[in-house]
Amino acid sequence: RSSYSCCYFVLPCCFFDFHGKYSRRQSKKTQYREYLDFVAQVGFVCGFYVEEDCLRIPSTKRVSFVGKSRTYAAAERAQIDRQITQFINSRRTCAVATCDRRVGFNHRDHCGGLCKEAGSEPPGDETETAGTVWMPGFQPREKVEQIRNCASLPRDFVDEVVLNVANLLLNAGSQKSCSDKQGGNMNTWNQGESLSLREVAEHLNKETLKKLKSEYGGLQTLLKNNHQVFEVLNGRVHIRDWRKEKPPSKTRSEVKRHLSAEAFKTRLCWFFIHHPDGCSLPSEACPYAHGTEELR
Repeated sequence: RSSYSCCYFVLPCCFFDFHGKYSRRQSKKTQYREYLDFVAQVGFVCGFYVEEDCLRIPSTKRVSFVGKSRTYAAAERAQIDRQITQFINSRRTCAVATCDRRVGFNHRDHCGGLCKEAGSEPPGDETETAGTVWMPGFQPREKVEQIRNCASLPRDFVDEVVLNVANLLLNAGSQKSCSDKQGGNMNTWNQGESLSLREVAEHLNKETLKKLKSEYGGLQTLLKNNHQVFEVLNGRVHIRDWRKEKPPSKTRSEVKRHLSAEAFKTRLCWFFIHHPDGCSLPSEACPYAHGTEELR
């Protein structure tokens, strides 16, 4: 709508409509294909010959659309602009079925069908053109989006929560560890016990819980972010035992394996510093540094 001479390129990614998230209407298509058809539909409604292309990029969403020429003459711009206005409003007021990609798109027939299906004229002046407000009441997102995935929490606060939860799990498993020693079991590394997220939350103070509730996912997200220490499965929290982790693939070349090992020691090992039994792995096998002298 900005100008008759405008051309465009678009690489559809996130599923959004004019006024919010895109709502699916065709179960026989994948969500991605249905959304691609919708984006192509917008181009046709706006009077473009829409061309589809697949980019050579390493992404699962690499289908793009290009609009280089119009389906109407410049003298018809005002009429097409009214149809575009009705189309935008029809997306807000009613559920409009997306055109079947198998039969293609016909701009004039399709526009008329949409305008008729909408059932009402757009608010305001019908002769609304590109020089006026296109979507009254549209509220864009804030320029600065608040990060609420626990990543912006103070480091000392996160470290305190991690230590408290780890100690809670370790203390719950200390009795079992003692019985193993008395029974002659040489595997004395305390793996702790598993507790539900609810049980863990009950042992945290109110101020900590209040701070975590302001984040998406709360306690669970914070624990999952600390992958080195915890494993969260089916709503239960476990101390991660790195001895049980899958070894690196044997299909990699020795060169790649050597480079990968060099890149390991970028963070200190939490278990080496905080676990009462130390790390369950020897220094050469642990992906984390056993002391500052090993840091890369």
